Parts: sequence; structure tokens; C-alpha cells
Amino acid sequence: MFRMLYRLCFIALLLPFWGSAQEDFLRGADLSYVNEMEDCGAVFSLNGEAQDPYALFANAGCDIVRLRLWHTPSWYDTLNAGRRYSDFEDVCRSAERARAAGMQILLDFHLSDFWADPGRQWIPAAWAPVADDLPVLQDSLYNYIHGTLMAMHGRGLLPEMVQVGNETNRGILLPIAVNDAGWVLDWDRNGPLFQTGLQAVADVEAATGQNIRTALHIAGPTNAHWLMEGFSDHGVTDFDIIGLSYYWQWHMPATIQQTGSIISSLREAYPDKEVMIFETGYPWTLDWADEASNILTTAHPDYAPISPQAQKQWMLDLDAAVRSNGGSGLFYWEPAWVSTDCHTPWGQGSHKENATFFDFSGAVLDNGGMDWFGAATTSVEPQPIQETPAVQLNYLGNRTLSIKVPPGLPDSLTCQVFSIDGKGVASYALAQGSNTLRLSEVPPGQYVALVQAEQVIYFTRLIPIR
Repeated sequence: MFRMLYRLCFIALLLPFWGSAQEDFLRGADLSYVNEMEDCGAVFSLNGEAQDPYALFANAGCDIVRLRLWHTPSWYDTLNAGRRYSDFEDVCRSAERARAAGMQILLDFHLSDFWADPGRQWIPAAWAPVADDLPVLQDSLYNYIHGTLMAMHGRGLLPEMVQVGNETNRGILLPIAVNDAGWVLDWDRNGPLFQTGLQAVADVEAATGQNIRTALHIAGPTNAHWLMEGFSDHGVTDFDIIGLSYYWQWHMPATIQQTGSIISSLREAYPDKEVMIFETGYPWTLDWADEASNILTTAHPDYAPISPQAQKQWMLDLDAAVRSNGGSGLFYWEPAWVSTDCHTPWGQGSHKENATFFDFSGAVLDNGGMDWFGAATTSVEPQPIQETPAVQLNYLGNRTLSIKVPPGLPDSLTCQVFSIDGKGVASYALAQGSNTLRLSEVPPGQYVALVQAEQVIYFTRLIPIR
């Protein structure tokens, strides 16, 4: 409680000076793959000279390195040379390199043995036997986070920031059978688990005397409000940062401007929280260098044709929107996941070599995303969210939405429907007065309905489609 009150008072003092606080805006990169890529033979270069990638990013202006941590990634044992990555020792190796280069660290607890994301929150195999025993599972989670951070502290590597879970739209630590059976969000289970993880970090702070900013991570800006309401309603409040993932390919039609609008609204609704983009990415080419399918292949019409310059402009414009709307950080996901002869579980090479900051030879792209780190700050006009009871949205069941639009709103008003991982699935034009929408083409599941026009969002609501 003292920790929460202290931070509330501290933030309250800073709010009148928000503009100057933006000087502390963080530009970061997830470099979790670097050790593996180098072990697989990758060479990173600038102006024809081989470079230590951590020093290269630091010299470019990168402030902070994000590192993922898996519990026991034993699936690596049958890949390549059998060496494990993103386990505790590998994370410490990466953290040492980040520290040596003068960069901060954001530790990303995936709380899984494998990739955690909106569709997959598999509990570590070691904890599967206690998945349904909440007190014992909480004890395991607490000891894991607390023990990991104290061990890092013992090596002089305690991170400045920690996120409890990765893209936790459906919660954390789900038994595989429960996760794979369909959408589930059990707040009676998730609330205590998140509180436990955050408490473990707070206790490390108390034990070490070092401040650690804590974060929750949500995929898709359109999911931020209803998930934050869920966290708040279930007592998960003692954290510092709302972290978002935002990719055009997966979160369209949400634009950069709308993402900025949502950030502004989150800052207004939760003034004691920072807001950051923890993940984004944009391709510089549609070519490929290996046998692994690339995951980013879609161009935004305003950032086409795809090119290094378009990648850089995406980052500059997103940076400006986040900064101007009160956000305090922006991270690029895996700008050094280049192609090598090594394999992932799905193929040989990288699934994102076309969206790194390097060409296929490992050289820094000319006029590409790496230039964003050192670019002068810019700003755009804030686009605050305008949720208002004047727009009435009700789900009537039987795949039917009723939306009442008052006079005075733009003629371009639409209702966008997003899945809970942030992907746009349908769009409907709205007229003044009563609108009845039949969502016949939307598959069963949980969705977010969003009423918007000209980059301004007027109303959002979570709806079930059965």
C-alpha cells in the first residue's frame, strides 16, 4: 500500500509538467534473438564493419532492451545444436550485454515454456499438476518471479522494468486443454495470479532498495479499455505501465492516429499509469532469405510501397502519436531476428528477416528503421477518445447489435468489430438514429465493438457472439 501511495503522489506531482516528462520517452528494441542468431553464424555490420549488435543499437540511440524469459524451453533440445535460449542463463547473458552497452532492461516473463500470446497461454509443464490448485499455483508463481529477480540482482542485472505475462488478453497460466478449447477469461483465477506476480516484484524492490516499474501487456489497442476495466474490477491495480502490442497487419483497421487516441484516453482514465507500445513492426521488403514463412507481409496504404524508408516512417509516425498523446515508450519487436541456417519449430531461418533493421547480409539498412532511434522528436495533434453515453450500443443476442447515433456526429461514422486479439473482422456504416446490425459473417467468439469516425473513437464495448 505504501508503494502505491508513494507512486500516486509522485505521479500527481509530475502531471502538471507532462510535456517536460516526455524528455524521458523510451525507445527500445526486443533483442531476445541476438544470442541465438550469433551462435547460428549471423554477423551484424555497419558501414562494412562487423559490430557487436548491442553496442550497435546503443550507439544508434536505443534506450532499453526487452528480453523474453521462458520457464523451461526444453523444445530447444531437439533444434539445431540443442542449446536453449530465452531461459534464465541466456537472459542473463543478454542482460549483461545490454548493461555493458549502457541500456536499460525490460524483462518479459512469458510464464510459459513456449510462446505466450493472445491465443496461447500454456502453463509451464512444471506447474501443470497444480494448475487447478490456485493457492499452490500462486506460491509457485511468486517463488519463480521473486527467485528469478533476486538471482539477477545477485549478478548486478536487476531489470528496470518487468512485465507480468506477455499479451495476456485471455489471462495467464492456462492448462493446455483449457487454452485450446476456446476463449476463456476467468477473472476469479487471473486476478489473484496477477496480484501475486506483481507482489513478488514489489517484494524484490523492498529487499533490494531498487525501483522496478511493473507492467501488464495487452495485444491490440482496441482491447485496452475493457481489459483494464477487468483488471481494475478484480483488484489488479498496483502496477505502473499499460503495455500494448500494435501491428497494422494484425490490428487493422486501427490506425496510428486511433492508437494515439486510445493512449490518450488510457492516460485520462488511469492517470497513475504510464502507457507504452511494447511491440510493433513493419516490413522493409516482401522478399525472403530462407525457408521460414514471414509473418509480416501486409502494407498499410499510407506506408506503401514497402521499403526501408516506409519502415522508418512507420516508426517515426507511431513515435509521434504515442509521444503526443502522453505515452512514454515505444519498442520494436525483434529488429535483429535475421536469417541464418538454424531452424525454428516451423522452418529454417527467420520468420521476420523482411522486417528487421538489417538487410539479408546483416548490414544495417540504409534509411531504414534503425534511423528512428536517433531521429529528432516530432509531435502530432492529440486525438482524444470521446466515449460518450450519447452513442448507445447494445448487444441484443442472436448476433444482433443495436446502435443509436445522436445528431451532430460525422456522416462517416462506422462500427468496427475486432476480435479479442485486436484483429479487425468486420465494418459497418452507421446512420443518424437507430441502427440494427446483423453480424452474420462474424464467427462465434468474444469481440470488441467500436464506434468511430475520422480517427475519433466514440464508444467501445465487449460483445459475445454465439
